[in-house]
Amino acid sequence: MELEEHFDGEHLDPDVWVPYYLAHWSSRAESAATWSIRDGALHLTIPHGQSLWCPDRHEEPLRVSCIQSASFSGPVGSTIGPQPFRDGLVVREQQPTLWGYTPRGGHIEVRMRARVDAASMFAFWLSGIEDQPERSGEICVAEIFGSSIRDAGAEVGMGIHRFRDPALVEAFTAVPMELDTTIDHDYAVDWSEQDVVFSIDGRQVHRVDQSPDYPMQLMIGVFDFPARRRPADALLVPELVVSHVRGGPRPPSG
Repeated sequence: MELEEHFDGEHLDPDVWVPYYLAHWSSRAESAATWSIRDGALHLTIPHGQSLWCPDRHEEPLRVSCIQSASFSGPVGSTIGPQPFRDGLVVREQQPTLWGYTPRGGHIEVRMRARVDAASMFAFWLSGIEDQPERSGEICVAEIFGSSIRDAGAEVGMGIHRFRDPALVEAFTAVPMELDTTIDHDYAVDWSEQDVVFSIDGRQVHRVDQSPDYPMQLMIGVFDFPARRRPADALLVPELVVSHVRGGPRPPSG
């Protein structure tokens, strides 16, 4: 396996993981995840006092605790950086270059569980490293909003986001699943030159007949949208627990 992460010990591996969410558009101080490693798992949480992320730039109030497996940006004032979320963004804090784990195909899997409410969500996705602007596509493996969770299951968002990649076509869907998101499940993608196949607990649930052809970084995080929370809602600390992350060889062509 190219990556076999079980979150042993007390610290994230600094050669693989960056515990800041797109810090180049903000800063490391303002985008730091709230996290701990205990009982052989990574716990990402959003406590009540955690600050908003990019409050003067992101239109909807957002709080986030996320890890990513790569980081880079251009100098302060430039427009060079992955995942711009609006037009006209410039780098506020230049980030050191780290290509911790940036696969270009293969089997990538995360085992995770979460506690979220109607105003929060959790996600695992692969994003183009954007060392060139067109290498910006996204493979969303699992995106689950608390508002979609019901007693019988949840809607799991998955598919391809085109963004600024002219070679891709937008192909994203939400798949209804019988799924208890508070217990561990394996969310995985098999990414080949021809297609991208999505599975949960080893069972194929979706397939897209196109494929990004460049390195991508892993993004795993929990998100909170305070403006969506009603005054009568109980205060929940959103939490995402990640037991392992695996990345292996690309499946054989054909």
